[in-house]
Amino acid sequence: MSAALMNSILKRIATGPELSKDISREEACAGMRLVLDGQVDPVQAAVFLIALRMKRETDDENRGMLEAIREATHRATAPVDEVLDIGDPYDGYNRTLPAAPFLPPVLAACGVAAVSHGVETMGPKYGVTHRQVLRAAGLPVDLSPEDAAARLGDPAIGWAYVDQKAFCPKLYALADLRTLIVKRPAITTAEVLAGPVRGRLKTHLVTGYVHKPYARVYALLARHAGFDSALIVRGVEGGVIPGLTQTGKVFRYHGTDEETSAEFKPAELGFEQSVRAPRIPGASDEEGSEAPIDPGTVAKAAAEAGGAALAGARGPTRDCLVYGAALCLWHLGRHASLKDAAAAVRGVLDHGKAMEHLR
Repeated sequence: MSAALMNSILKRIATGPELSKDISREEACAGMRLVLDGQVDPVQAAVFLIALRMKRETDDENRGMLEAIREATHRATAPVDEVLDIGDPYDGYNRTLPAAPFLPPVLAACGVAAVSHGVETMGPKYGVTHRQVLRAAGLPVDLSPEDAAARLGDPAIGWAYVDQKAFCPKLYALADLRTLIVKRPAITTAEVLAGPVRGRLKTHLVTGYVHKPYARVYALLARHAGFDSALIVRGVEGGVIPGLTQTGKVFRYHGTDEETSAEFKPAELGFEQSVRAPRIPGASDEEGSEAPIDPGTVAKAAAEAGGAALAGARGPTRDCLVYGAALCLWHLGRHASLKDAAAAVRGVLDHGKAMEHLR
């Protein structure tokens, strides 16, 4: 039955740019389930994943793949009413020094329980990830969803990181296959919406994008996954923090309301930086430039910069954390304006509260 189903799917989705046909949400879910369960040959699994991307996934196909991933996800509910789920790029950063791994403790210090998630490394970018940075900072990166949920419920902590190998081992097991595929497969979009830790009443998503069409897709999938709201940021390297030197843009929704967009000028929020994000020494800051980096060295540098920012040091890493956290607080309605939210985050950093939650 599994072989016949996959054969039927591949005959339709992998017949070239003009003849390929779309499949239903149910078929996309069933096909992805077969891939996750290892019930089809790896060659067929690879064709399934890349053929969908090459013909461009439909909304129903994206929904179906997300359903299969969420079926395979082990999740826990934190003992808090609301959780902010940060879905930063799983393939990491290789042109800038990532500040986002330190957003959860900053948000926790602001009274928002926050969780981030990811993997050790992921192609085709193989950039520096949340896991690498947090491990370099001596912080826990091998928590189960239950342990992560418990940390969110601890008032002295209030944040956590959980790895894909803990919350969705079947998806994590496809890492080698994804490496052989080389290009980003269809699951890249859906996996950040797995939702390993939920709130008792509400769960909010924050994720990033680069290419304009994906803002709508992420909003569509966030609703399908049951997120009560979503903040979708046009961020540096597709992350959740906008650049410090150009107008920032976000899309968002709350409940059943339609998506809305908003733009922000960094100078109006008190940012006066000459770089869009913290620089990697010797690396290019140009979009599209993916020069080789040493992930271990960069992760250590990012950990040191993040720790220094939480300890009160000024600079682009601190500004990125202020910007990212302020967007989250504003989106959640904790402050009436983004400017007020930024002022509140600066106060948390200046008084050492974020550093207390880090440890």
